[in-house]
Amino acid sequence: MKEINIAGRKIGPDHKPFIIAEMSGNHNQSLDRALEIVEAASKAGADAIKLQTYTAETMTIRGAHTIEDSESLWKGQELFELYEMAHTPWEWHQAIFNRAKELGMIAFSSPFDASAVDFLESLDVPAYKVASFENTDHPLLKKIAQTGKPVIMSTGVSSLTDIDEAVGVLKSNGCKELVLLKCTSTYPASPSTCNIATLPHLAQLFENTLVGLSDHTMGLAVPITAVSLGACVIEKHFTLSRADGGVDSAFSMEPEELRQLVIETERASLALGKVQYGVQKSEEKSKNFKRSIYVVKEILPGEKLTEKNTRIIRPGFGLEPKRYDEILGRTATQKIAAGTPLHWQFI
Repeated sequence: MKEINIAGRKIGPDHKPFIIAEMSGNHNQSLDRALEIVEAASKAGADAIKLQTYTAETMTIRGAHTIEDSESLWKGQELFELYEMAHTPWEWHQAIFNRAKELGMIAFSSPFDASAVDFLESLDVPAYKVASFENTDHPLLKKIAQTGKPVIMSTGVSSLTDIDEAVGVLKSNGCKELVLLKCTSTYPASPSTCNIATLPHLAQLFENTLVGLSDHTMGLAVPITAVSLGACVIEKHFTLSRADGGVDSAFSMEPEELRQLVIETERASLALGKVQYGVQKSEEKSKNFKRSIYVVKEILPGEKLTEKNTRIIRPGFGLEPKRYDEILGRTATQKIAAGTPLHWQFI
């Protein structure tokens, strides 16, 4: 697959990376803040804003689990309460999507159950995102695929069998445009655990499928490197300011960081180019600064060329340096002034 199309935006190796700003719960339960996040993402140059569509009830039940991992950002949080705090109210979606559209951005979401897909279909979203933790929910994948919309699926916390089965469910149920995102589902993630060398292999394994990165690391190094390995899509969590707090703020990008991500990933994409040897058109003038053979001391007719009266110097207007041994000891046919680029007609 060379490219897919989401709401008129072409995505693929021949286009600049598609940058998704993931709002998640960084609105901190304020619609005004959510709209500010959309505006900041647009100003930074992101292509899309992405929401998560769920309620605490569609995710879990009260008392099911309390996070006790001492390294977790959410240690001590009961899941139901965490999702109540983090979810984006469904009644906000239309306003957020409208604001994004006004700013020329694409807006879509990750549904977490069948009712969320039905709701998002009522808003006519142009694409769907499948979160890593949902990519083994085959009934949900089937429901999403049957919409016929492009799908972007994260592959964190997944075996190759999990991914293969998920791709099979999506494609057998009508998904024709698919992007698989390499993802390490830790928050934040360490570059040492990202293993983005997987990207070319992932693209090779799943033909007619684009690849990208859902990134939870801090900084720009990992997504920029991912683009150099073929990532067509980069997804990063986004907030107005990490200092404002929020469920995902600790590993989210701020506006200036997102702006730099947009710029630098596009540069990385442009730098990839194609396999190329030889002098490029843009280098033609630079050829002058290669070395060549020059006369550095006046030579009279009949005088031999030596290492004392010739040298290999810049610029490149004379014979190529590889001819130096050939011209040494030859006789000048005419007077040659110092500073003259040497050519065969002189000897």
